Amino acid sequence: MSDTDAALPDILGHSSVRVIFGPGRLDDVGVLAREEGAQRILLVSDGGVVAAGHVDRAVASLGDAGIETRVFADVSVNPTTDEVDAGVRFCQSDTPDFVIGLGGGSAMDCAKGINLLLTNGGRMTDHRGEGPAAKPMLPMILIPTTAGTGSEAQSFALISDADTHQKMACGDRRLPTEGGLRPRVAILDPELMETTPPEVTAMAGIDAVAHAVESAASTRRNEISRSLSREAWRRLDAYLERVIADPGDSTARAEMLLGAHLAGVAIECSMLGAAHACANPLTARYGLIHGVAVGVMLPHVIRFNTADGSNPYDDLGRTSDDLARRIEQLLSAAGLPRTLSDCGVPRAGLDELSVEAAEQWTAAFNPVPLRPEGAAILYAAAFDD
Repeated sequence: MSDTDAALPDILGHSSVRVIFGPGRLDDVGVLAREEGAQRILLVSDGGVVAAGHVDRAVASLGDAGIETRVFADVSVNPTTDEVDAGVRFCQSDTPDFVIGLGGGSAMDCAKGINLLLTNGGRMTDHRGEGPAAKPMLPMILIPTTAGTGSEAQSFALISDADTHQKMACGDRRLPTEGGLRPRVAILDPELMETTPPEVTAMAGIDAVAHAVESAASTRRNEISRSLSREAWRRLDAYLERVIADPGDSTARAEMLLGAHLAGVAIECSMLGAAHACANPLTARYGLIHGVAVGVMLPHVIRFNTADGSNPYDDLGRTSDDLARRIEQLLSAAGLPRTLSDCGVPRAGLDELSVEAAEQWTAAFNPVPLRPEGAAILYAAAFDD
């Protein structure tokens, strides 16, 4: 274990993913993949990460380790079933024995989806929900370039149906060594965030904040997840504004990356809630970026869940009113919209959104049961604030 690895929070001992943390650790991907037995790798990424030079660095490191690598980089902001299918076709002439996802949550989730279909066949719609899949997945290394989704800590891929635009959660909670969808290794290299556009940093950061907040209140929370949510929130609350104000702040970048990963582990141990349930239909119907959608909804969900005087968020060390106001401050600091009307969502569409939100998987884990009438209250509150 290196000095940088030794700086990791003890609470990460509850994760089955091996975490490699520190500046420049992307260059170790070849050695790490070789340790895991890789010979032929599929590396999944996107055009922005390719342009930033990160893919070339990874491929060079893998080449130095004697590993053959092919790159699939046709991944969009919201990966779809069509993109997963394209990645599978890309592999038909040379099937990999290992998968690497390098990028934001989209690239990592697409890598998981391709892995699932390479090993188990069918289409993503066949694998909606929680596994286990019939056959084990290929081993993976996931490398985030944003501090956001925490996908590198989780056993689920979020993929949008190309026909219906609905987001599907497809997962397999088996341990990485048993063939589940969690990676064997997650490389957290804060230097990779230096090339992230400011607006992406802001949206990803708000997404990570939402993960820490919602996992803290989920009906599935437990003592481990509560500790993880608290540790994630402490970092994200302290450093999101700093990294937005000064993208060159290396301490803030590192703490944000750790905070987002901790929030991802918290989701794995707990679950999310109504903010994500309301955000997914906004993305499906109106194309809102996930971080924008979940950010608009989160303050209203906090107030909705605490209207009876309870505070399921008390682990985060703030009153519910203070927490909701703090989220609003972070949204303002991030320069993100505060209302659905600002996002171009028509008022006439709120009733249909409400029905769809109540049907989302994460709605079942909200501390206050989310029915269509409750979702309608939330959307109305968020429409013009």
